[in-house]
Amino acid sequence: MNIYTLLDMMASAFPDRVLCQSDDLRVDAGALARRAGAFSRRLQDVRAAAVVYLGGNSVALPISVFSAALAGVPFVPLNYRLSSAQLRDVVVRHEAAAVVAAPDRADQVALASQMVWSPEQVIAETAAESNPEDWPDDPDRVAVLLYTSGTTATPKAAILRHRHLVSYVLGSVEFGEATADDAALVAVPPYHIAGVANLVSNVYLGRRVVYLDRFEPDGWLKLALNERITHAMLVPTMLGRIVDRLEESGTPPPPALRTLAYGGARMPVRVLEKALRLMPNVGFVNAYGLTETSSTVSVLTPEDHQAAMASEDPAVRRRLGSVGRVLPTVQIEIRSETGEVVPPGAPGEIFIRGDQVSGEYVGRPSVTDTDGWFATRDRGFLDAEAYLFIEGRDDDMIIRGGENVAPAEIEEVITGHPAVADCAVLGLSDDEWGQRIAAVVVCRHGEVASASDIQEWVRQRLRGWKTPEIVEFRAELPVTSTGKLLRRALRADLEQVSR
Repeated sequence: MNIYTLLDMMASAFPDRVLCQSDDLRVDAGALARRAGAFSRRLQDVRAAAVVYLGGNSVALPISVFSAALAGVPFVPLNYRLSSAQLRDVVVRHEAAAVVAAPDRADQVALASQMVWSPEQVIAETAAESNPEDWPDDPDRVAVLLYTSGTTATPKAAILRHRHLVSYVLGSVEFGEATADDAALVAVPPYHIAGVANLVSNVYLGRRVVYLDRFEPDGWLKLALNERITHAMLVPTMLGRIVDRLEESGTPPPPALRTLAYGGARMPVRVLEKALRLMPNVGFVNAYGLTETSSTVSVLTPEDHQAAMASEDPAVRRRLGSVGRVLPTVQIEIRSETGEVVPPGAPGEIFIRGDQVSGEYVGRPSVTDTDGWFATRDRGFLDAEAYLFIEGRDDDMIIRGGENVAPAEIEEVITGHPAVADCAVLGLSDDEWGQRIAAVVVCRHGEVASASDIQEWVRQRLRGWKTPEIVEFRAELPVTSTGKLLRRALRADLEQVSR
C-alpha cells in the first residue's frame, strides 16, 4: 500500500473533515488529496526524482509528502538549521529533485538542474486542485529518505518504504477514530521522523493537524488555547519550557488538552513529575522509536504514568523513567555483547523486529540480520513486567577500569539535585582507568552548586566509583533542534580543555 492510499481513504469517507492547518489556512481531506494531485502533476512534468523539502511547518508539508507519494518519488526533508555548505553537500546527492525551500535557502542550495518552489508557492499553485486518477501502489517503493541527525557520525540517509510507514500506522491507530473536534498541535520539525509519522497517523485518524512553525512556550500555549488543541507532541526540552512557563505564570494548562506525547530524547524524571502535577487532567505518553523503525516502537501510557505517580513501590515508581512496553506489532530482545538474549534486569543492546522496521540506508547494505532483527545501538534493559529502560547509545557507554557505566544512571541522579536543571555525563580518556567520568551541569535559574556538592550528591546515591571525577558548569548543553545531546561535540570540547 502507498501512503497516499491512507489520505484517499479519508478523503472518500470524510471529504469535508479538516486535516491540516497553518495560520488561517485550513485544508480538508478532499482538498488535500486534490492539492497533492495538482503538485504531483508538476513533479511529473519536471521529471523530479525526489522532493527535497527545506521548509518549516505549514500546509505545504502534507501537500509535499502526499504529492511525492502520488508521483512515486521519495520525500526528503532536510534540516534547515544546517549551514549552507552542509545543506548543499546533501542536496547535491539529489540533483534531479524538485526543491521546496524557504526563500532564504533556495538560492543557496538549489542546483541548475532543479525546479524550486517556496512553501508559499506550493500552497498558492495547488489552489487549482486536480483529482488524482491513480498512483503507484508498490509497497517497496521508497516513501521517505530521512537523514540522521549526525550526533554520532556523518549523516546518512535512512530508507523508509511505503510498507514500513503503512505498517506503523495500521498497527498504531484505527481508521477515522478521531472526532471532528480533535486537533493535534505539531511543533516538531519536518525533518524528524516524528513529524512524518505524526502526519500520516493523524490523516488516517481524521484528526486536524495544527502546525506551529517556530516553537516558544507562550506561542504554543496561546495556539493550544485558541485552537482548542486536544492532542500534542513535544520533545522533552519543549515540554520542560512549557512546564517552567506554567509554573512561573500560575496559569492553568489549555483546557481542551487531553493527551500530551513526548519523546526523542531523555526526559528528566523531576521535570516529568512537575508536569504531571501541573496538568493533572492530561494523559501523558512517552513514545520511544527511531528513524529506522518508522517512529514509535514502545509506549508508556497515561495509565502507566498515573500508576507510577500513585505507587509507593519503588519498582513501579521507577517506571516514570522508562519508555513503557513495546507495541503488539513489534518484538524486542536485549542482547549481551556475545549476542545472547539476557534475562529481565540485565542490560544489553536493544534489538527490534517488526514490519515497520527498515534498517536500510542509501548506498549501504541493510543492517537487519537474516531473521529481520534491527540493532538499535541503544542500550537498555527490561524489568520484570517488560517495561523498557534506555541507558543511552551503545557508544556512549563509559568503560572505567573494565566496568560499564551507563551515563543515564548518573544523569538521572544529578538532575534530581535541587539546583540542577540539566546535565550530561560522559567518559574522557584516561591512561590508568581507560576513561574518567565527567559531568557537565546546567544549574537552574538563580541556583548555585559547586563541583563538590554534585560529587557528594552522587556519592550518597550511587557507588563511589560512579561519582564524576570532573564536574563542569555551563549555561546550556549543546543539543540538536529535537533536543538530542550533541555528545560527541561536548566530549571533544572537554577532552581539549582537560589536556
